[in-house]
Amino acid sequence: MPPTGSPSALRSANLERIVGVLRTATEVSQAEIARRTDLAPATVSNIVRQLVATGLVETSGGAGRRGLTVQISRRAGLVAGLDFGHSHLEVALGDLAGRPLVGVRRPLDNDHRYADGLALAEDLLDDLLAELGESRDAVRAGGLGLPAPITKDGRITAGSILPGWVGVAAADVASAVLGIPILVDNDANLGALAEHHHDPGVTTLAYLKASSGIGCGLVLDGRLYRGGLGTAGELGHVTLDESGPLCRCGSRGCLEAYAGGSGLIEQLRGRAPDLAVHDLADLAVSGDAGARRLLEDAGRALGQGSAILANLLSPEVIVVGGDLACEILVDGIRDGLRRHAVDGLEGAIEVRLSTLGDKASVVGALVTALDAVALTG
Repeated sequence: MPPTGSPSALRSANLERIVGVLRTATEVSQAEIARRTDLAPATVSNIVRQLVATGLVETSGGAGRRGLTVQISRRAGLVAGLDFGHSHLEVALGDLAGRPLVGVRRPLDNDHRYADGLALAEDLLDDLLAELGESRDAVRAGGLGLPAPITKDGRITAGSILPGWVGVAAADVASAVLGIPILVDNDANLGALAEHHHDPGVTTLAYLKASSGIGCGLVLDGRLYRGGLGTAGELGHVTLDESGPLCRCGSRGCLEAYAGGSGLIEQLRGRAPDLAVHDLADLAVSGDAGARRLLEDAGRALGQGSAILANLLSPEVIVVGGDLACEILVDGIRDGLRRHAVDGLEGAIEVRLSTLGDKASVVGALVTALDAVALTG
């Protein structure tokens, strides 16, 4: 690393600011880059010219150098995103701005062996590359999401969702199989990262993933927050009632025991034996009274948990995603906030559905893959 304050450090910082702008816009003029970064037009022009020379960006149109339109070059390479859910695998390819280009989703048993999951991921990745007419060499890096707490050394320690991954150094084994650098994170963290990438003006947000389980990703002051041990955001295992129902984690009365999709569908199993978690929201929205009541109750429980987040962290926005995400759930969360958050917070915090839907985690995986790409290399 260049010494702080050295010319090379200053250039690296300026380059990072410019690339940050390019990643949030399809194309932008050099004059607009200078305005957004507060850099001198000549500095922007010099760095853009250097990036063009390396093939990382391309320019077009405009009158004069400041009027040129700049965008990250499609020829600069690709990043891959892999999202292992409770019962699915989604793989996507994106450009070096983190924009998805192609993707595919396949069912996957939650008790699969990690090696089998990665073998399927490799096959799907090659299919997507063939669709784009590219080879594996075009992929610069990948991001991988897993629905479980992940320690700082990249291992899953709790096996209640994906037992076949417990104790595995996920980044190492995925890199070895796929032949590219891989960064691994919790799927809710990736959802939070994707939402922030989509709306960078929001500097503090919580992303609630309501699916088979309950996950939470946090962006604080513009940065993804993982905590000192790497497992921050386990909101699903906050105790609401220590005499409540048994949770899959072994404790009683966890938020997830009241709002997790796996538990909710069990309550409808008698009259809907084939119901899957991703069907529950549609069933409720279509007017089924039992499904609607379950999601209303789950929303209020999530609102109680969200009030804890609100009182501690004061997020500007709470974004709700995952298989259970719908307005019924969001209304319940708002009601829970009204009941349990301190005065003034419940109306000030925006609660909304994710605009990325069930793609949030895989989009976040694409964005996190960018961290493994050395743009100056």
